[in-house]
Amino acid sequence: MNIVRVALDIPLATLFDYTVAEGIDVGVGQRVIVPFGRRQMVGVVMGRVAATELSPERIKQVLQVLHGSMPLSASLLDLLRFCSDYYRYPIGPTVLSALPARLRSDKPITSKPGLGYRLSASGAALDLASFPKRRVVQRRILAKLAEQPCNLAQLKALSATAGAQLRALMAEGWVESIALVSPLSHGPSPASGEEEQKHTFENAHTLTGEQQSAVNAITQAQGYACFLLHGITGSGKTEVYVHLMHHVLQRGGQVLLLVPEINLTPQLENYFRSRFPDVALCSLHSGLSEGERLHNWQQAQAGAAQIVLGTRLSVFAELPRLALIIADEEHDSSFKQQDGLRYSARDVAIFRASQCGIPIVLGSATPSLESYHNAQSGRYRMLRLTGRALAEARLPAVRCININQTVMHHGISENLLREIGQRIARKEQSLLFINRRGYAPVLMCGGCGWLSGCKHCAGKMVLHLSDKRLRCHHCGYQLHVPYACPSCGSADLHPVGSGTQRVESVLQERFPDARILRVDRDSTRNKHVWQTMRAQIHANEVDILVGTQMLAKGHDFPALTLVGVLNPDSALYSSDFRAPEKLFAQLVQVAGRAGRADKPGEVIIQTAFPDHPLFRALQTHDFESWAASQLAERKMAGFPPFMYQAMLRAEGKQEAEVYTFLEHARAAAVELRHAVEILGVVPAALPRRANHLRAQLLIQSTKRKELQQFLHNWQSLLDALPAQKLRWSLDVDPLEF
Repeated sequence: MNIVRVALDIPLATLFDYTVAEGIDVGVGQRVIVPFGRRQMVGVVMGRVAATELSPERIKQVLQVLHGSMPLSASLLDLLRFCSDYYRYPIGPTVLSALPARLRSDKPITSKPGLGYRLSASGAALDLASFPKRRVVQRRILAKLAEQPCNLAQLKALSATAGAQLRALMAEGWVESIALVSPLSHGPSPASGEEEQKHTFENAHTLTGEQQSAVNAITQAQGYACFLLHGITGSGKTEVYVHLMHHVLQRGGQVLLLVPEINLTPQLENYFRSRFPDVALCSLHSGLSEGERLHNWQQAQAGAAQIVLGTRLSVFAELPRLALIIADEEHDSSFKQQDGLRYSARDVAIFRASQCGIPIVLGSATPSLESYHNAQSGRYRMLRLTGRALAEARLPAVRCININQTVMHHGISENLLREIGQRIARKEQSLLFINRRGYAPVLMCGGCGWLSGCKHCAGKMVLHLSDKRLRCHHCGYQLHVPYACPSCGSADLHPVGSGTQRVESVLQERFPDARILRVDRDSTRNKHVWQTMRAQIHANEVDILVGTQMLAKGHDFPALTLVGVLNPDSALYSSDFRAPEKLFAQLVQVAGRAGRADKPGEVIIQTAFPDHPLFRALQTHDFESWAASQLAERKMAGFPPFMYQAMLRAEGKQEAEVYTFLEHARAAAVELRHAVEILGVVPAALPRRANHLRAQLLIQSTKRKELQQFLHNWQSLLDALPAQKLRWSLDVDPLEF
């Protein structure tokens, strides 16, 4: 029999055998429709076998081979097998979750010629010098189309409103649509290692000595090598990336650039388009429509996209000529998926680079302690950028204000308010950083002490004053702000603590004429809003920025000279051993937004612990000493990177069922008698979420291989435990505790 093994999106750790009818050609990596129970499902062929343990009458037949997309490559299937095995997640959901949504459905995929735009005859005759200056975006579109025809994505890179402005230009007869030749059918052919590919490279910057040394080291690497590019904020890591890309593109290779946040993709995309104007670049992230994501994924798979820029899921993009991987802000926890296949995109990228025999660059101003330790021990190669790229730019001065010894106005010190006033007078920008959205973290009754707790979670409901609601940021439950205390009936309800909305309110009261912009998940919920905000900031149309960690990473605001950090102390006494590392990275990132151009920057941190070693290290910009002390503590305590961990989590409606399952799992682990440390069953950090009780069990070992062998044997025992009324999952290399 002609038998294929198919991966299906079924939570079982197995492949499923199907026969193929005579005359039908099914290759490994192709999508097929197969019967499963009473339904039909889309699966991916993972291999062929000559025989099967199933009896012939039990084996069903492949119903249809899905065409319209290229088969998945053997190297991508190997990568997905590795992820399934390492992260202990079923192979079917692992494979299917890596594909764009359109490829997971049975709808036909058609390759349509791309729609493009060019100047009409009357548009080409226009004199842009006399075109109305107030129509800024239209001028940009016309100027761009004067150079070459473009698709909509390229024009949207000029402005978020390009779509509407394009329609207006077409209505006036100055622009017309055309069919662009699809790069899927006419992609560039793979080049040999020595063949130079012609492309325009806008080499606008002369590299510093350190930047040139880094570029040389990476471009001279033979085969797989992992480099940790440790560069202070503003040191020009992106410029190093650009030159590395140029080197790869010259040789016909593809580049994968991973970024942690979707908000960083538009500005990076625009920047790389400006540096490589005739190079095909595409992005992959959750902000794209299903059609856009499929199109971009196929461009990468066909080799037509030479630079692929994306968030964590793009680590599974098909790239036949992949020659370089870059993981920017490699320390960022956003690279770790927290549900389903709980993979680390950074770690998977390192494995992929090793699998392909290519270099990978991990860039950060504050490397994760795991990566830093690997570089110190020689497993990775350390490359340092110790100076800012602009000669006139200096690292910002950092000072701490003791909140117990100064006058405070609703969470903002008088000293900080005075500094903001001086920046407004000098037409410079200030940023107030508080990593808590909403108006206040909690609403409290002055009569009985009632707090606005969530009835579904163990957390508190956050006050959002703008729409008069209390919201739980864990489960999404919300209700109107009560007029009186639900417990005692008192009308004395008042907010406790500060969020971004309250800070914005205080600043509006103090500086009524200032232009204040709040940037958090609430204010940027609508598509393209953040791009508009960023344009306002760059045009110096904002005096004060109030924001969460969305503003901390990767942004370059030349007029920003003051950063104020509010309420960072909670991380200093957190139960999470990684909390100080995360806080240090966050504060270095947000501090790095100040003084990136020729104007000196200053960072003011409001804290009750101004003499804490973390703040001392920030003031001296001494990451090395801080990392050394943290690694010494980790080694003494037996924490990563000196220990490898896996977390078994369980949640259910009944507390007894959750704890019984985990205790049985623990007993099964003990019986295996592996050289691993099995800790006790404990409640999760948030023990109740969305009416589910949550607990966890931690397993650790000093050897990764030993832990993996244990998990392999333990999982079959876990699968056999009764767990009908609860959900459980294994998290390998967990970041959340």
